[in-house]
Amino acid sequence: MLLPVLIYLALLGVVPKSSPPSKPNVLFITVDDMNGWGVMKHYPLARTPYLDKFKQQAYNFTQNVCASPVCVPSRAAFFSGVYPHKTGAYYNGGEFYDSTSVLATTEMMPECFKRNGYETFGRGKIFHAEVGKVREEKMFDNRPIFKGGFGPFAKGPGDFRTVKAWEGPDSDFPDVVNADAAIEFIRKPRNGEATAQPFFCYLGFWRPHTPYTAPKRFFELHQQSAVVMPSGYRPDDLADVPAQGRELVDSLKRFSTGSTAERHEAFREMLYGYLATTSFVDWSVGRVIEALDNSPHARNTIVIVASDNGYHMGEKERWQKGTLWQLSAYAPLLIRLPNGKAFSCPQTVNLIDLYPTLVALCGLNPPKHTLDGTSLVPIFEKPTIAWKPSLMTYGEGFSSVTDGRYRYIRYPDGSDELYDHTTDPHEWTNQAASPKLQSVKARLAKEIPTRWAKSRGGTTEKKKGA
Repeated sequence: MLLPVLIYLALLGVVPKSSPPSKPNVLFITVDDMNGWGVMKHYPLARTPYLDKFKQQAYNFTQNVCASPVCVPSRAAFFSGVYPHKTGAYYNGGEFYDSTSVLATTEMMPECFKRNGYETFGRGKIFHAEVGKVREEKMFDNRPIFKGGFGPFAKGPGDFRTVKAWEGPDSDFPDVVNADAAIEFIRKPRNGEATAQPFFCYLGFWRPHTPYTAPKRFFELHQQSAVVMPSGYRPDDLADVPAQGRELVDSLKRFSTGSTAERHEAFREMLYGYLATTSFVDWSVGRVIEALDNSPHARNTIVIVASDNGYHMGEKERWQKGTLWQLSAYAPLLIRLPNGKAFSCPQTVNLIDLYPTLVALCGLNPPKHTLDGTSLVPIFEKPTIAWKPSLMTYGEGFSSVTDGRYRYIRYPDGSDELYDHTTDPHEWTNQAASPKLQSVKARLAKEIPTRWAKSRGGTTEKKKGA
């Protein structure tokens, strides 16, 4: 596997004089439910100074999408390298890892690293699903690997509507405890940087996911009175959306059953909470990366920071994710190679591309199963290179394809949507019926699967009764 290592060295601008050094380490950080407010500056009040700094050292994939717009299926896809329409992993709450599942015999990314001689470490929100103790031991060297949860909750256990500035210690938050563990792992002594066993460190943060509790200082960064509805919000936005698209929307009823004004007032409080939790996780990510940068491993570690899916903040009368539109699809993705170069990459890449990318960069003996994603190494070599459209699905027959300019959505009943982001970045005007754009529809439709695996269960994100 010498060639991939040499490719990696070439990307760093390093020509080995004799044998190449040890394989690169990997620090893979995910955050939960982060949209483009910080990384892409889509909301002017968002404050993410640590990610802003990291972005100046990384490839920023401005059109990255997730394979599925919810937590568990998205993670199943990027950890396995297999699309949901081949595994049936469509919804949260499904049985994805039992003995009858395709994923039961699929070598997950951490398993691949461990088989290739890496020390593997996992902490925090990883799969967000039970994979079993035996499977965990095949993936990670540390115990326990799953630690914490969504809390602390201020309104009672499991009440995700909480918006509260937390005055207890930072250690009340699992994200802080898990970050401390990752920092300790990064800092631990290793025998000789050039000959040490390489590591794969995965850290999954729970924020900015609800409940919107965060240490008080992160609420104090923002003025609640300044919070307004996002620029993409439009009251009549669902007028040209097909029925099967509207069925994925809860119309913000989970906030209030009162008037539109009352719902929006409740919603603005949630927006304030999201700003605080976004700043909180920005700080959390930043201190882990700073620990790496102050360690001997900084010059030989690939760092990935990504969200697992996108997030609506009221646009199309939707809160959270679980739709086929851009706001559910776009997931921030930043990749820093040890050379620290920064590029804004417009290619429509997918989180599912991360597995084959790391196989290539780290010179791994690949898994036996076919990886659906595409290695991003050509983009690292030429950040302006042309790329193919990217697919996201959410249930059998629910497809969303984008090439960066256009997004084409098709539902199981054949109804569809088409948006041109050059003139309509908020996807307000459905142009699926436009005679001038039928060739665009036909081109993007080629990416839609023709065969769909049977669903492994679970439910959509729509609130019951909405």
